[in-house]
Amino acid sequence: QVPLMESGGGSVQAGGSLRLSCAGSQYIYSSGCMGWFRQAPGKEREGVAHIYNGGSRTSYADSVKGRFTISQDNAKNTLYLQMNSLKPEDTAMYYCAARPGLCDTNYVNLPNYYGYWGQGTQVTVSS
Repeated sequence: QVPLMESGGGSVQAGGSLRLSCAGSQYIYSSGCMGWFRQAPGKEREGVAHIYNGGSRTSYADSVKGRFTISQDNAKNTLYLQMNSLKPEDTAMYYCAARPGLCDTNYVNLPNYYGYWGQGTQVTVSS
């Protein structure tokens, strides 16, 4: 059973919007950290947005602040990433990740901090 499953990727023109979703088990959504990462060809995986403390706190990469919004619906065990004003440089494979249990906010941006990953969904933004 795949622990996390992303959906919502696609191709849009610059300035457009997409909403990514990530569905998982109740165990994964019960506590800890959750986040969205992305990886473009030839580049390292980077943190995009993170949510923790039961959804009460969020953090964002500087490159997406003011354009992307991370949220979670605990009743649906689903994590979201609303992406507005998309730019060509946002083109990448997007992954959701989860770490149940206590969350140390000093590490939320590190891919190795997360134990559960989805298979990824492709986002392509054309100019």
